[in-house]
Amino acid sequence: MKKYLLLPLIVCSLFGFSQQKQFNISWESPRTLETSTASLEVPGFDKKHFNFTYKKGLIFFSQWEESNYINENSVVLSQVSYSNMTVSELKQLPLELIPNAPKLSLKNAIDRDEISAYFEITPIINDRGIYKKMTSFTITYQYGNLSRSAQSTQEITNSILNTGTWHRFYVDKSGVFRLSKSFLSSIGVNTNVDPRTIKIYGNGGAMLPLANNEYYPFDLTENAIRFVGEEDGVFNNEDFILFYAEGPTGYNEDSDTNLNLYSNKSYYYVNTQGAFGKRIQSLNQPDGSPTIDVNTFQDYQFYEVDENNLAKIGRRWFGERFDIENEQDFSFNFPNIIASEPAKMKVITAGVSESTITDMKILLNGTLISTLGFVIVDDPILADSKTFDQEVDLPSSDVAVKLIFNNNSNPSAFGYLDYISIEATRGLIFEGTQFRFRNDDVALNPGIVEYTIGNASSIQEVWDITDKYNVQRVVNSDQSANFSFKDVAGTNKNYVTVSSIDYYQPSRDANTSVSNQNIKGTIFQNAQGEFQDVDYIIVSHNNFVTQAERLAQINREQYNLNVKVVTLNEIYHEFSSGNPDISAIRNMVKYVYDNASSPDRRMKYLCLFGDASYDYKDRISNNTNIVPIWNSLESFSLTSSFISDDFYGMMDENEGLMQIQDRLDIAVGRILAESPQRAKELVDKIDGYYQEEAFGSWRNNFVVISDDVDKDWEIVLESTTDAIGNEVTEEKPFMNVIKIHTDAFQQESTASGERYPEVNKAIKDAIEVGALVVNYFGHGGEDGLSGERIFTKNDAQDIRNVCKFPLFVTVTCEYTKFDNPQRITAGEFTYWNKIGGAIGLITTTRQIFVTIGVSFNEVLDQYLFSYGSNEYPTIGEALRRTKNDVGVVGSPQKSLVFFIGDPAMQLAFAKPEIRLTQVNDIPLSQFNEPLKALDRVKMSGEVYDSSGNFLSNYNGVVTATVFDKEIDRQTLGNDGTTSNGDLIILDFKTIGETIFKGQATVTNGNFEFEYVVPRDIGIPVGQGKVSFYSKQDNILDDKAGYSFDIQVGGINENAEEDNIGPVINLFMNDENFVSGGITNEQPTLIAKLQDDNGINTASGIGHDITAIIDGDETNPFVLNDYYQANVDDYQSGKLSYAFRELEPGLHTLTLKAWDVYNNSSIAEIEFLVRDKDDELVITNVLNYPNPFIDYTEFWFNHNSSDVLDVSVQIFTVSGKLVRTLNGQTSGGSKITSSLSKDIVWDGRDDFGEKIGKGVYVYKLKVRSNRLNKQVEKIEKLVIL
Repeated sequence: MKKYLLLPLIVCSLFGFSQQKQFNISWESPRTLETSTASLEVPGFDKKHFNFTYKKGLIFFSQWEESNYINENSVVLSQVSYSNMTVSELKQLPLELIPNAPKLSLKNAIDRDEISAYFEITPIINDRGIYKKMTSFTITYQYGNLSRSAQSTQEITNSILNTGTWHRFYVDKSGVFRLSKSFLSSIGVNTNVDPRTIKIYGNGGAMLPLANNEYYPFDLTENAIRFVGEEDGVFNNEDFILFYAEGPTGYNEDSDTNLNLYSNKSYYYVNTQGAFGKRIQSLNQPDGSPTIDVNTFQDYQFYEVDENNLAKIGRRWFGERFDIENEQDFSFNFPNIIASEPAKMKVITAGVSESTITDMKILLNGTLISTLGFVIVDDPILADSKTFDQEVDLPSSDVAVKLIFNNNSNPSAFGYLDYISIEATRGLIFEGTQFRFRNDDVALNPGIVEYTIGNASSIQEVWDITDKYNVQRVVNSDQSANFSFKDVAGTNKNYVTVSSIDYYQPSRDANTSVSNQNIKGTIFQNAQGEFQDVDYIIVSHNNFVTQAERLAQINREQYNLNVKVVTLNEIYHEFSSGNPDISAIRNMVKYVYDNASSPDRRMKYLCLFGDASYDYKDRISNNTNIVPIWNSLESFSLTSSFISDDFYGMMDENEGLMQIQDRLDIAVGRILAESPQRAKELVDKIDGYYQEEAFGSWRNNFVVISDDVDKDWEIVLESTTDAIGNEVTEEKPFMNVIKIHTDAFQQESTASGERYPEVNKAIKDAIEVGALVVNYFGHGGEDGLSGERIFTKNDAQDIRNVCKFPLFVTVTCEYTKFDNPQRITAGEFTYWNKIGGAIGLITTTRQIFVTIGVSFNEVLDQYLFSYGSNEYPTIGEALRRTKNDVGVVGSPQKSLVFFIGDPAMQLAFAKPEIRLTQVNDIPLSQFNEPLKALDRVKMSGEVYDSSGNFLSNYNGVVTATVFDKEIDRQTLGNDGTTSNGDLIILDFKTIGETIFKGQATVTNGNFEFEYVVPRDIGIPVGQGKVSFYSKQDNILDDKAGYSFDIQVGGINENAEEDNIGPVINLFMNDENFVSGGITNEQPTLIAKLQDDNGINTASGIGHDITAIIDGDETNPFVLNDYYQANVDDYQSGKLSYAFRELEPGLHTLTLKAWDVYNNSSIAEIEFLVRDKDDELVITNVLNYPNPFIDYTEFWFNHNSSDVLDVSVQIFTVSGKLVRTLNGQTSGGSKITSSLSKDIVWDGRDDFGEKIGKGVYVYKLKVRSNRLNKQVEKIEKLVIL
């Protein structure tokens, strides 16, 4: 296929010109950086350029578009102006984070080929004890090139695994391994072949590079091997293979560890087909005299055990814990040590103490060499790490290291060891075991080096393993005691001794076969084998493939996307030599991204299908490392440490290390499933989001929720939330914004602290009525929202918004910190709720500063609601654009915001547009009268497409909601918080009360409806609102509209008289219910209401539709929002309300409703709630119709919310079994009824033959698998 250039060619002379930019810093009042558990006050300036981290301190940042790449090393600072600062003006800014001179950087930031320059600088310096803040400065810089890697040039090709028979084994360390014939046979290799065709492939056990521009083999690479005895073309029993294998250990700079983070195994693959395999060749020793003689080498040894993750975050793990046993010893041995050469020693430790200063003493061979002091830690910093990294003297081969932890008499303080490493110089002498060696001095001195190994009589060969795929050998042919060989000097070279007295042995898994696969060669092929660009990739665990394929098919059907499902095992086989590694997933994605037919056809979406954990290696119980996630190296700070799937979507060459300038190129989401059953439930929800049952006027609702004001700065939580609501109202007027400001409700004091029970109810009601988006801004945590617990884990599990799943936006601390399997968060419960909760979450996984939350919320809604456009991005794309937006790019905390859900899903915005055209048969432009209380009103409208064309062929049903005037409200100042002596109060407006909500038939694009305006409207005249939502007949398509062109107010003094209240009929769960019947613990109230003038929903004082349980009038259920008039009939309607967790026993429900004239009626119903854990009960068993000819249904009521197994056995009166019917009660998220009609019969026997007329007996059996209980009932039926 054709490859394309990422950018136009740049004229070389352009690089020589300097670019210049001038900046001014507008200093403001101090900023409070607040999380749920901590706060820090620091100097402030314009929030568009402000950032702070505990690592870098205070940062001024800026981003601007560029036409070319910049030379990142060319930036020069000049024309700096300062203003002196006092220490008090620094507030709580840590002084150790203030540099002596400005630190600045200029980086390329690339977003799908759009180049920006990202600049940051420390704006405060310590100039010889005088603190200064910058007020203005200038930078100059030049253009340059972007470093590229071989990875970016890979074209579409086939994987080596595409053909042939493959088996694999593994090693657990680096060295020379011996493969016997019996071992190869044991893993399935056919050894009855010409041994010269046996080949070994593998890329070693080192972790893959994180950076995109670092080289890693594109596919499995063949390794050169030494096959002893293959010359005769027969694999004899005494023949064997020697080869050098790289294990999973060795120092990794990216993660500062000696252990592979993801695996303790390093896999290698065996193939026997095709040509002869690669064999180890002889080292071509240079001629001439050596310029360097080497008989020493640097030996690197380490001690590291990964057992403890101190804060359960990040990728840094620790080993030994120092508590009761506060002294621990560690020994090393360096035979033939060169004592005159200093050794390098590194010790990384950590301390955890919340009340006392502690320390760790390091003793080397009994001598104290360092004391590492640990500071007291406090949220958000959960541990303190200190490192010893110096040269030391080692006088003897035996090295003893002792660590002594001093807890300063604090038994709750603990110390930890990460690792100890020592690099010492040894004599190049063989001691009976194979060893690797190198000499660093050789790289510094070009020429010829001669190595001499002492005591070498047992060494048969020395291998040059510098290129591990193409090992070369030098033979010690005369088995001399001092074995010498020459090589070229001037570069780093690595070698290993080969001795028959010490070969390593490989290991095997239970399953050693590897199936043929070919991601690289087939991922761009469609069903016809033709090239097709990929839009969307789903990465799935093998156990979840069925549901991943379901999700893929949903997106193919909904959005016409080319979706490919790829399993983790396939990725690891092909991209990381079988070893689990997050970079393998990223490299696979990058392969697809880079090989699109054109830049505009690159893949757009990536879904990680499965849960994730901070533990890559399953060390903790009930681990959920299904699809691995990026974990930051920072592992102690809840504000600086983070997990992120953004790593998988950053495709440019200068990206991969998750640096501040890295930009997302692909929208990423994660399906948070820890089991196949959970995966099914989550895909069921996604599928349900697109089904007809999910269409409804709830899609016009946007709920915003704010925390209350406990401290004066927290007014920003309310004001930001209110501003978001107002902005959406202005930009998307068809949306109905419901504001829940917590402080506008009465706070109550309880034994557990301050609470807002009415807020809790308002949130749950708003979700259950239905909302497209729910946005909360305020404090939060793993247990829920707000310190006053306005939405908890239990609430997340209890809400029942079936088929009305919103997107939750919770830019608050740790609401969905899902990477700790041992503590399930409120966010996870919100997502997992099978019959409610969220369809997805834009949420946080760590503590986020409120200042960042403000900026993130403001930017996010611009993209989520697509201001200025009727074309909406997917949820994942909206988040991608937000993270790349100049308003938030400067904060590394943008990585704390996560999307849980399908990244290709579009929010269910209804399309424009529905118009109100007439009121009382008068064109809207000519209608000037206000809608008065008790007026009988007729409204007419029309349906248009998004281009303004009338749709004369549009037929369906429109839901119309008429609102009273906006309501002016105030918060209450419950906590008495003041600012400058004044109580903090927020004045805000909310949408008016509902005057009427009903449905009308749309015929050929026209509709009309009537209603009577309730007496309870506000009397002053003001602007009302009409909101429209319609669903087209037989087509899954909907439209929305609105009108503010009505005035509401006044009272019709000439209205007809009405003194009769509404008629009320009550049912539980379904309309077949009879008062006194049984229900489950979460029954649904169904109320059918009728009145000649309609039902009042305008929320006049004392005139709400209310339900009372067991006479408890202090806790009424207000049900106005759950009522909707019937289609084309404002006089009758229906409400449904699902109760939550009612106590077992007999209950009486009283419903009171008012008509628009404020006449009331009351109805009662009794029902018996059975304990869900007590017994299974069935009642009202019958078949209908009965008698029947060829069709009947078996009916019964039950008290279970589970799916029940049902069996019906039909017998003759003499007892002969003629037919058995099996099935289940309808279940899932759409069923609330306790009546089952799921078993039907056609009057035929088990052989399909029609049975004779007469009386028959049937036995109905119903079983609950959860309760492990079964009940049965016998009844009679008659066939005519």
